[in-house]
Amino acid sequence: MTLPLVIGNWKMNMLASEACDMARSLVDRLSATEGAEVVVAPPFTSLYPVSQIVKGSRLGLAGQNFCSEKKGAYTGEVSIEMLKDVGCGYALIGHSERRQLFGETDEEVNKKVHLAMQMGITAVVCVGETQDQRKAGETLNVIETQLSGCLAGLSSESIAHLAIAYEPVWAIGTGSNATPDQAVEIHKFIRKFLFGSQGFSEEIGARILYGGSVTPENCKELLGEEEIDGALVGGASLNFESFCAIIKSSLES
Repeated sequence: MTLPLVIGNWKMNMLASEACDMARSLVDRLSATEGAEVVVAPPFTSLYPVSQIVKGSRLGLAGQNFCSEKKGAYTGEVSIEMLKDVGCGYALIGHSERRQLFGETDEEVNKKVHLAMQMGITAVVCVGETQDQRKAGETLNVIETQLSGCLAGLSSESIAHLAIAYEPVWAIGTGSNATPDQAVEIHKFIRKFLFGSQGFSEEIGARILYGGSVTPENCKELLGEEEIDGALVGGASLNFESFCAIIKSSLES
């Protein structure tokens, strides 16, 4: 049985001291529970101190982004090797904010996916449509195009280090999440793409997460759906009790 995966994306929030306090609280709380894989993605400046707190615990560590090149004269960038060096076992790739605000393309995402897998880091690849694309009935075409570009050249065995996060862009940070029916439709489509048209092994399995205004109030219904393997949580992961409530819902589902 695949464990649910719950990732807290802290984005550009929390100073190192605050991130460490949150990590300590989560490590303490998780020591008393079993059954879910929980990961946090602090800002780069907090990765090392947080890594020292989570070392040997059940709490995993993720980078929010990294450069599509291995090393070199790329001022201000962070490499996948640097993430590995500070203890990251996961990396978010292609988050909608990276796509919208920084112009990240499917081709760049694909390069990052391959780099992450070469390092044995689980690539959490984000896909999702905008409100205009959904209204125009283009959702499935958008998702298929993103998946085709982002996952090009992967072997079936490599998806052991893969998670897909469906994050409808129109729901992120808006307080308006997709309904369970909307989320399940896309999760089924992604699963069919991975294990059908792409021929990846379902036995190895890639988990498919939902992200987009996940809250303690809506997570139980979403995570209770068989097709949803976990959650990528934004704002609600910044509050200890809210994040723990979401983790608890993943256990119950």
